[in-house]
Amino acid sequence: MNPPPDPVRPRAAVQAFLIATASIVAGHHAVAAVPGADAEVVFHRPPKPLASGVVTHDWTSFLGPTHDGICPETKLLKSWPAGGPALVWEMKAGEGYASPAIQRQVLVYFHRIGNSERVDCVHAETGRRFWKYEYPTAYRDRYGFSNGPRASPVIDGTRVFTFGAEGKLHCLDLATGRVIWKNDTTGTFGVPANFFGVGSSPLVEGDLLIVQVGATGGPCVVAFDKADGKVVWKAGDRWLASYASPVPAVVHGQRRVLVFAGGDARPPTGGLLSIDPANGAIDARFPFRGRKYESVNASNPVFAGNQVFLSTSYATGGAALNLKAGGGSAVAWKSDDLGTHFATPILKDGFLYGIGGMQNNVALVCLDWKTGHKQWRHIPEWTEDVLRNGKKEAATFSTGAGAMIHADGHFLLLGEFGHMLWADLTPQGYRELQRVRLFDARQTWCPPVICRGLLYISQNRPDRSGGTGPRLLCYDFRNAR
Repeated sequence: MNPPPDPVRPRAAVQAFLIATASIVAGHHAVAAVPGADAEVVFHRPPKPLASGVVTHDWTSFLGPTHDGICPETKLLKSWPAGGPALVWEMKAGEGYASPAIQRQVLVYFHRIGNSERVDCVHAETGRRFWKYEYPTAYRDRYGFSNGPRASPVIDGTRVFTFGAEGKLHCLDLATGRVIWKNDTTGTFGVPANFFGVGSSPLVEGDLLIVQVGATGGPCVVAFDKADGKVVWKAGDRWLASYASPVPAVVHGQRRVLVFAGGDARPPTGGLLSIDPANGAIDARFPFRGRKYESVNASNPVFAGNQVFLSTSYATGGAALNLKAGGGSAVAWKSDDLGTHFATPILKDGFLYGIGGMQNNVALVCLDWKTGHKQWRHIPEWTEDVLRNGKKEAATFSTGAGAMIHADGHFLLLGEFGHMLWADLTPQGYRELQRVRLFDARQTWCPPVICRGLLYISQNRPDRSGGTGPRLLCYDFRNAR
C-alpha cells in the first residue's frame, strides 16, 4: 500500500523535535519547545521544576508503563487551591475517547476533527505542535456517542501506532509523522461492524504489534511485525473484538498475552484468550460475557500470580481464574459485587479496587484478591452549585462511571462529570483527601495520564457551565519539595 501525502509538519517544529530527540537519545534532557502561535493551543504558564530525587516514567501506552493503571511517579502534588492545580496548557480537541501517549517530552494525541481522524504530536510541556497527520473517516456511532477514535496511541521508540474507529491501523515515524506502514484491518480481514466501532488499544510485545481485530470466523487477534506491518501470526476463530486491550503477562514463567474478547454477535459470545506471543498458540480459553445482546467486554484483564480477573457489567460481575502451567484454567472464585463497565480495576496490596455498575448504579468496590470477598461498596457523593441556562443551581454529583489510577501512594479518581479526587482506598474503606471540579462536562471516561510530574486530562464533551469545548488539558502536578 502506498502511503498518503506527507502530513502537515512545520519545518521549524520538526527541526526542534529532531534536536530534542537527538538529545534524548544522547541521554540528556530534551530542549524545551517555545510556545508558538497556534489557534488550537493556549499556553498558560511553565510548570515547576522537577523536585530533587523524583521518580518519573514515560506513559507510552494505554494505562501506563505496566498496563495496569499504576503510576510509578513520586513527589506529586497532593493538595491544591480551590481552583485546582495550575493549568500549563490546553489544546482544542475533537471527538474521541483516547488518552495521550508520552515519551519524554513528546506527546501524541489521537482524536477526530471534522471528517478526519488526526494524530497530533506536540511538546509535552508547552503543547507546541511538532506535526500532525490526518486521514478521512466516515465513522458514525450507531448509539449517538462520539464519532472519534477510542483506542489510545502507542509509542515504541521511534514509532507511534494508532488504531482508528474504523479499524485503520497506522505506524508513523515519531519524528516526522511520515507513514511507515498501514493496514485497513476491516477490509483486510473482513471485520463486521461492532457496537461502538473499534476500541481496543494495540500492544507492543517485543518485535510484534498485537491487535484485537475480531473477524468473523477468525482471526480474533493478529500479530504484525512492528517494523514493516507484515502479518506474523493469527489467533482465535470463535470470538469477535471487544473494547478491552491486550495485556502482557508471565504465566508460570512463560510470556503470554491475555485478550478479553467479545463483540457484536448473536448470541453474545466472548471471553479470555491466553496466547503465546512467540507463535500465536492459544493455551487457555474461558467464555465470559453478559447474556444481553447489547453488552460489551471493555475492562482489561487484571493479572497477578498466575491469576487473572475478568469483569463486565450487564448483571454479570467478575471471575478470577487460575491459569494452569500446562494450559487451561480453573475458576478460583466469582463475584456479583464488581461488574465493571469499562474502567479497569486496580490491584494493590492484595485487594482489587474497581468502579462497578453502569448508568445510575455505579459505585466503588473493594474485593479481596484471594477470595473475592467484598470488603466494601461506596458511592462518593457531594452537592455543589453549577450554572444551568445562566442560573446558579445546586446539583448532586458522584464519581460515576469515571476512571482511576494509582500514583504516589494514593488513588487518583477522575469522575465522569469532570471532577478529580485524591483518595485513600484501603480494605477498611474510602477516604477522600482532595477534590476539585476541573470542568462541568459529561463522558469524562478517559483515564488520566501522569508523566514527568505533569497531569493530562481529556475533556471529551463541552463544558456546560464554562462554555469551553472538548480539550486536552495539561496540569502542573509537580510538588516542589
